[in-house]
Amino acid sequence: MKIEKINDNQIRCTLTRDDLAQRQLKLSELAYGSEKAKSLFREMMQQAASEFGFESDNLPLMIEAIPTAGDSIVLNITKVDDPDELDTRFSRFTPAPADEAADKHKSVLEHLKKLDGAEDFLDILRQMKEAVSQLPENPEALTDTPVQEQAPASEAKEAAPAEPSVPPVRLFSFSRLDSVIHASHFLAEMYDGPNTLYKDEAENMYILTLAQGEHPSSDFNRICNMLSEYGSPEQGGGISLAFLEEHCDMILAKNAIQTLTSFK
Repeated sequence: MKIEKINDNQIRCTLTRDDLAQRQLKLSELAYGSEKAKSLFREMMQQAASEFGFESDNLPLMIEAIPTAGDSIVLNITKVDDPDELDTRFSRFTPAPADEAADKHKSVLEHLKKLDGAEDFLDILRQMKEAVSQLPENPEALTDTPVQEQAPASEAKEAAPAEPSVPPVRLFSFSRLDSVIHASHFLAEMYDGPNTLYKDEAENMYILTLAQGEHPSSDFNRICNMLSEYGSPEQGGGISLAFLEEHCDMILAKNAIQTLTSFK
């Protein structure tokens, strides 16, 4: 992984497929924002801070993914003073890990609000995956396989398994547990997707996560609209869920609604 300092507000990171292989990171994990993908981003920021003193300084970060010749992807990372400069290709991030450690006193819901736009980061990662999708998954094939022996691109595309889709996840906050119980009784007959209940001890707040599961999008949206009568919708997504798992107490996993229906 090569990192260059462009100026005080911008760095450039070049990633090769070897970089991904060394970290046991697949393209699909980049696309869907796995823990390894987030760890890679943190590693990039830590290396930039160590080599060039480049820190986020609590500013939004604008990220542009650019495919290059061969097997590389270039990430241009820029600190932005004015968030209005960000368009749909870019995303805002929370502070670097060192800054997060200093801000542990802040509530979980405040952090969730800061993560507004995190899904755009996943869109950037999906763009990266698409940009290099023509490259073989096996890094050795880039140098060891003669061009004439490689299968045609159309055949390779047909043979490649489809990437699994990631079901949407919604988050709702509740000030009282009995409100979650009432909502569970209301939803139990119409919703059977994965759902988990967390508690934010700092704010004495309960947070319920709902995954779409096998529900059609129209049904899932209707269910979430109904649930908003009981709880407050919050910013959701893979990064938000990872934050909840790290900083909140998990009360009920996977089938919280179904379990809470046993309470009156």
